[in-house]
Amino acid sequence: MRLSALSCARRSPRPWRQTQRREAGSMARKRIAVIGAGVCGLSSVKCCLDEGLEPTCFERSHDIGGLWRFEENPEEGRASIYKSVIINTSKEMMCFSDFPIPEDYPNYMHHSKVMEYFRMYAERFGLLRHVRFQTNVVSVTKRPDFSTSGQWDVVTETEGKQDSAVFDGVMVCTGHHTHPHLPLASFPGIDTFKGRFLHSRDYKEPQEFSGKRVVVVGIGSSGTDLAVELSHTAEQVFLSTRRGAWILGRVGEEGYPIDTIHVTRYEESLRRIAPLPLLNYFSEKKLNAKFNHALYGLQPAHRFSSQHPTFSDDLPNCIISGKVLVKTNIREFTETGAIFEDGTREEDIDVVVFATGYSFSFPFLRDCVSVTDNQVSLYKFTFPPQLEKPTLAFIGLIQVLGAVMPVAELQARWATRVFKGLSGLPSASDMEADIARKREEMAKRYVKSQRYTLQADYVPYMDEVACLAGVQPKLLSLFLTDPKLAMEVFFGPCTPYQYRLRGPGKWDGARNAILSQRERIIKPLKTRVLAKDTRTLEPRYLWIFPIVALAAVIFAYFQVLLFKP
Repeated sequence: MRLSALSCARRSPRPWRQTQRREAGSMARKRIAVIGAGVCGLSSVKCCLDEGLEPTCFERSHDIGGLWRFEENPEEGRASIYKSVIINTSKEMMCFSDFPIPEDYPNYMHHSKVMEYFRMYAERFGLLRHVRFQTNVVSVTKRPDFSTSGQWDVVTETEGKQDSAVFDGVMVCTGHHTHPHLPLASFPGIDTFKGRFLHSRDYKEPQEFSGKRVVVVGIGSSGTDLAVELSHTAEQVFLSTRRGAWILGRVGEEGYPIDTIHVTRYEESLRRIAPLPLLNYFSEKKLNAKFNHALYGLQPAHRFSSQHPTFSDDLPNCIISGKVLVKTNIREFTETGAIFEDGTREEDIDVVVFATGYSFSFPFLRDCVSVTDNQVSLYKFTFPPQLEKPTLAFIGLIQVLGAVMPVAELQARWATRVFKGLSGLPSASDMEADIARKREEMAKRYVKSQRYTLQADYVPYMDEVACLAGVQPKLLSLFLTDPKLAMEVFFGPCTPYQYRLRGPGKWDGARNAILSQRERIIKPLKTRVLAKDTRTLEPRYLWIFPIVALAAVIFAYFQVLLFKP
């Protein structure tokens, strides 16, 4: 039988505390290898500790942070960011579920603030003592008795010296932004181009491009960010795109972070019942009301839901001021310029920046997991279905329209319970069927691209994994027992605290964190306090009152009919 969120929600899970008492003293502490000390690795170490497991985290560099730790020079085998990077998800949506980001931190944080938060998290839960820095994982192989023990031989290397150890489970937390994808074969003439070309991974700051004519290839968030930033110092920036993109700003209605407005259970319920063409129509109409995407040369042929939107508040301003010129895909390069697919030509190009994404691989796991065209078969994007024992988990190897931090944390909470035998997995055939079904759904919905091989919808996926881990919030029960909390859980932003209200890992502070999340959103904006606060109830909630009133009238009417003599 296929294991689904619905079927899971209907079952009565084993009492968690009773299960804990039963296992106490009867199970030795299992040793878990965690590969990588970025956001996924840190949350995995904490989840291991929460479940009474013994984690050892191997980090090839000298510090934590992974993608979010800025370095002047890119490091081999590690993701790299530019100096001005600001995260695209707001702080309440991206935080760990039992550790809110300080209220005075900005809603969209610079990478330095993100790193401060990670360091606070690591210190608060004592994670660093479990991390072995400057240690590279050479190989992870099954032990001869794997079919019965589920154990792994992990070979690591530190300062040229190799070491081997046996682990009961492995959590792969290396992410998918490590190896730059540079499709030079798709651009004839690049080998004779006399200017400079580089991948966006190697870009750090705009000063060295002052006065240059620059082509940026790719209209994802990185490509757009670079085009905007370069436009302030370069002579001219050309933004080349194959398909175009729908552009979203970080700032939504009334100035609230856009993800806190639209990543809600209420909107997700509408998306489930409304026809997709209708949702696309209204989404595109709203975006075009801000600026006409066709007029700006950005509108793609595909619909809004068929591709990740690109986040940029500044791109329209750069286009309308002429600092960024939008171009079609490059057909070929000449020695000094580029010819585009629409036949136009730009000469005297000094630099080409390829913001063409990344590929991923796991060379230390060659015999266990294969990656083909950026695709890897994982049940719920976490467990390889073909293993005899579920003791290998991939954390954060997923792409959602939302923050990866809470997704990775929830995957880790589920995986550690599977490692302990407290949660089970379906049969291999059922897992493979689930993988095939999801892959088929994504292929129908999204444009064909290596970018959309790990795609999932945020709220449904979080609920699906939460159900498997026994931590999904029960809305009906909440509406009956705590209506105030239920209203915020359903109509408010789907923040990670919702998955700490019940079940394993329940956090006593979750209710207060949810009810006070709007105060933390507003706090960093109140640097100039007005004599009189003119804020009113958010308009998007005003429709609730007539509906409640109508429901009350209908209820009263039927009460009269029922008890009429």
